[in-house]
Amino acid sequence: MNNLIINNTKINSQSPVYIIAEIGINHNGDMNNVFKLIDIAYEAGCNAVKFQKRTPELAVPESEWDIRRETPWGEMSYIDYKRKIELTIPQYKEIDSYCKQKQITWFASCWDEQSVEQLAEINISCFKIASASLTDYKTISSMLKYDIPIIMSTGMSTFMEIKESVNMFQDRTIGLLHTTSSYPCPPEELNLNMIKTLGNEFPNHIIGYSGHETGLSTTSVAVAFGAKIVERHITLDRTMWGSDHLASVEPQGLIKLVKGIRELEIALGDGHKRVTDGELPVRKKLRGN
Repeated sequence: MNNLIINNTKINSQSPVYIIAEIGINHNGDMNNVFKLIDIAYEAGCNAVKFQKRTPELAVPESEWDIRRETPWGEMSYIDYKRKIELTIPQYKEIDSYCKQKQITWFASCWDEQSVEQLAEINISCFKIASASLTDYKTISSMLKYDIPIIMSTGMSTFMEIKESVNMFQDRTIGLLHTTSSYPCPPEELNLNMIKTLGNEFPNHIIGYSGHETGLSTTSVAVAFGAKIVERHITLDRTMWGSDHLASVEPQGLIKLVKGIRELEIALGDGHKRVTDGELPVRKKLRGN
């Protein structure tokens, strides 16, 4: 049985679903929001929270640096906006300390080689490869230098691109998440059957699902289809300013989502037919034995 082990938690085909609350950039650069979102994920029963780490000068194409946009902090260039919402390494050290107190794991999507190196130095528990980085072979190669677990999302990619990237890991087991990179994602683009396809094509990896839809029920379907890792964006309020809030789950929704997944895991059972304890008195009444 292949295992992916993140911060001493073993993930495989028989383990409980590993639930990741993606904070991403929904903190809007405010550490008070960061701590509130970690609290929400912890109280809902998530296994981990995830952020996004970029070096703006490397991750943002230079042609976009000077594009002007309105932000909560006034009009600024796109590169200045990215710098504004980027958390620093000292802030990640605060996050590390806070998550250890809460006993919840944290990690991040690293969008460039420098971000990989910086977070490796502070003992990140897992590297996430964002869908946008699936073909960024230099950044992936930089992650492979470390004995750190890796999860990769597969949005906006062809099947051939997925196979080429997965081949880079050779015998190393990773988490491989089906996702569609539309924000929010309409039902007709979810293609949840891809979870089964990935499972059949990549049996040595742990298959999961990263959802950007507005509802909760489709994520439960993903679990029923075999997803052993589930990732959903979370937010304090979906009306907040920012690109990811509308495709995110609010606090009460996250509680419902985690509860629903845990109930579904119990309901799925083991597939072996037996007469249940609840059926015994009914059987005796209706069949006489």
